[in-house]
Parts: sequence; C-alpha cells; structure tokens
Amino acid sequence: RTAKGRIDMVLQTATDLYVMELKIDQSARAALEQIDTKDYLLPYAQSGLRLHKVGISFSTKERTLSEWEIV
Repeated sequence: RTAKGRIDMVLQTATDLYVMELKIDQSARAALEQIDTKDYLLPYAQSGLRLHKVGISFSTKERTLSEWEIV
C-alpha cells in the first residue's frame, strides 16, 4: 500500500525492481498511467535498483492476457 493506492505487484531481483499494474478490459497504457499518477515508483527511488514499470491488460472476452508494455 502507498498513500495514493495499492500496487498490484512488485518483483525484485538483485539488480532490478518491476512495479506491475494489472487491468481488466483496459489498455496496458492505462495501467502505466496509473503507476505514474499514483507515484508507485516513489518508495523505491532510493533503492539503487533499476526501476521498471509494467502495464498488463487482460481481456474477459478473449480470456487471456491481451496486451503488455514495459518501460
């Protein structure tokens, strides 16, 4: 949890940290925008890790992962 919301998923390796936002029937771009709007990377800014944003979209019609973007 953060002051502005709840991060869906965080994955940390020895060198990188991935903040992931999941959306259903919305775009992966909308997920990335939420990461930015709610400053989900802010708590990790001083971690020394390379930070990545991941937006993932699932389709209820197709019943599968429909789109993703990594920044």
